[in-house]
Amino acid sequence: MPYYRRVGEVPPKRHTQFRQPDGSLFAEELMGQEGFSSDSSLLYHRHRPTAITSAVPFEAPAWSRVPNLPLKPRHLQTGKLGGGPTGTVDPVLGRQHLLANDDVRISYVEATEPSPLYRNAIGDECLYVSAGAVTLESTFGALELREGDYAVIPTSVIHRLVPKDGAVKLLTIEATGHIGPPRRYLSVRGQFLEHAPYCERDLRGPTQPILAEGYDISVLVQARRGWTEHVYANHPFDVVGWDGCLYPWAFSIHDFEPITGRVHQPPPVHQTFEGPNFVICSFVPRKVDYHPLAIPVPYNHHNVDSDEVLFYTGGNYEARRGSGIEQGSISLHPSGFTHGPQPGAVERAIGVEAFDELAVMVDTFRPLDLCEPALAIEDTGYAWTWNRDA
Repeated sequence: MPYYRRVGEVPPKRHTQFRQPDGSLFAEELMGQEGFSSDSSLLYHRHRPTAITSAVPFEAPAWSRVPNLPLKPRHLQTGKLGGGPTGTVDPVLGRQHLLANDDVRISYVEATEPSPLYRNAIGDECLYVSAGAVTLESTFGALELREGDYAVIPTSVIHRLVPKDGAVKLLTIEATGHIGPPRRYLSVRGQFLEHAPYCERDLRGPTQPILAEGYDISVLVQARRGWTEHVYANHPFDVVGWDGCLYPWAFSIHDFEPITGRVHQPPPVHQTFEGPNFVICSFVPRKVDYHPLAIPVPYNHHNVDSDEVLFYTGGNYEARRGSGIEQGSISLHPSGFTHGPQPGAVERAIGVEAFDELAVMVDTFRPLDLCEPALAIEDTGYAWTWNRDA
């Protein structure tokens, strides 16, 4: 994270005696990235965070992956997804994996039940709330998420997701490394620069500890070799305070300030986060190109090094009119294929002054495979829609 936060009770000096009312020491836990060479936070537990009483393999839902062959653009209709792979649909085990490579996995879930306590030991997760609301509870405290929010959950943070007032719809992006603001938006010391489309004022983090008590608490851990169920002697949400630069945080897509120009701007102006070999971009309502001869919709383009995924989550996406794309659709335009506006979109866009589209884009720099649920909800006619009359 680009800035320091302090929540709850912490001693004046780190790694010094900090005692509970009964005289016993609070247990320190340093959570840090890249060994001891990057961002970290120091948490103070009532009980030892190392005390587990059981560790057994856990069989999590698994999906097979197949290459995008024959190579073609794809349209996935998330509204056609059925229930999750488990009996109850929770925001973790109910995820239906759609697209994946060795760097990132993109899933979708419509969840109604709280998730189990969960730790992703492979990489950071980025959640996007497309509808509804959910509470992200973690060792750092609670974070309320609503429609339009992104949440970045650092690697190995124990957390759970609790839907509020019915179902919550989530796009989930699981990395094999860390997700954060693009480096070009930050100073050498981690402050957002003036040209960045959002800044520290737009970010939210937990504001107070949860202080849960309990014994023999189950936590599911996803690691590179598989899943394990750990049973902790005491509830891991027993943290009385923490400080540092590593914690779950939220940012609303509605606070992203679009960058526009006289002629059509390329997708990097929409970049919101970066991860290992992928980026996440936000397309938000905005005024468009103001050159007198401007064409506001994208030009035909072929990103030779990347696959492009778009999740359509609000408004009207003018460039895709006539293709069957609707709210909740996901398009995949792979490397090896030139893509662009649908027939008629260029002429229709001339003279338009603003777009009200809302979409999340993930560009990967290695090809994406298709998972089983994606094949089940594919609009198989999408690849041929550029042949239709306007």
